[in-house]
Amino acid sequence: MNLVVEGLVQRFGDATVLDGLDLRTGDIRALVLVGPSGGGKTTLLRILAGLDLPVAGSVAFDGVALPREETGLRAYRRRVGTVFQSWNLFPHLSALENLLLPLVHVHGLSRAAALARVRGPLERFRLAAEAGKRPAQLSGGQKQRIAILRALVVDPQRLFLDEPTSALDPEMTAEVLEMIGELSREGTRFVLVTHEMAFARRVADEVAFVAEGKVLAHGPATTMFDACPVPRVRDFFSRILP
Repeated sequence: MNLVVEGLVQRFGDATVLDGLDLRTGDIRALVLVGPSGGGKTTLLRILAGLDLPVAGSVAFDGVALPREETGLRAYRRRVGTVFQSWNLFPHLSALENLLLPLVHVHGLSRAAALARVRGPLERFRLAAEAGKRPAQLSGGQKQRIAILRALVVDPQRLFLDEPTSALDPEMTAEVLEMIGELSREGTRFVLVTHEMAFARRVADEVAFVAEGKVLAHGPATTMFDACPVPRVRDFFSRILP
């Protein structure tokens, strides 16, 4: 996964959230976005996932520019998976039906083919016993793992994960991080926004520190966490890392 972002600008009303942001990665598997709250991480992730259009600038993955028109963006969104801070499951559907819905109604699989697609992942991630339950009957960790699985079963080119553990207690956080870690070890390509710095250190190939609408520092995870040359970023990590 090679990402090139040039001159990205995003505004909401009078507020400039991204201010000419630039980022160029190597050929990597996992990019982690970190930084203070309100710095622009989620806005950047939503643009990378094709959910929002920037005011200015460009984004390209593996040499292919993200579309600028809605028809092209819809096609792009079909090829990626996105997981949000809240799980966004349909409350009136079972966990299984939440998994089947995009496969049948967005990707055009028959119900039988969709069922065959999800059975293995449900077993693998120890969620088969919860398949018939509605979201209200699931723990927070189970709901978020179902949400990740829903993004994964469509066989996406890459995943975008926005603070997937922010609403969870420590035990449930561990469940979700274990799942993401397993996907990482298997080579799933993803962009992750997280405040879990120890986890970011383990899974990231590269880390980008986003603050004030810009990338203030970017590089390999070991360099960023252990010897970042930018004082502002180094001070940030020194306050929150053990």
